[in-house]
Amino acid sequence: MTWLVTLPALAAGFAVSIALLRGRGRLARRLFYTVNGVLVIGASVALVLAAQAGPAAADPVVAGQGGGGNWAALLGAAIAVAGSSIGAAIAVAYTGAAALAALSERPELFGRAMVIVGLAEGIAIYGLIVSVILIGKA
Repeated sequence: MTWLVTLPALAAGFAVSIALLRGRGRLARRLFYTVNGVLVIGASVALVLAAQAGPAAADPVVAGQGGGGNWAALLGAAIAVAGSSIGAAIAVAYTGAAALAALSERPELFGRAMVIVGLAEGIAIYGLIVSVILIGKA
């Protein structure tokens, strides 16, 4: 059921990314199609394997042993780390490029430029702190 709900969002994302790649050239489109093809094949293999799998041998939640209710906290921790790392990478890319451009003209700005790049890297540290808090509550 979840796949049926998310399928229109995936199709819209694919259409938007095709529109963004329109002026980028043939190599970018080939790479985009190759990556999407690999993802579709991998998802198809995972779907077939999940469909052919039998019931679980021993479910600890059903057996009364607990331990199965923390998946949401772990998923939230993974999303926090991934999102903050991607955000920090984008921020460091822009601030690092600007810092190098400023340093090429005025080398005495090294200390200030590195502080700004370090502040951009702090985004990833905040994501790690959130993930540690979430894993501690799991």
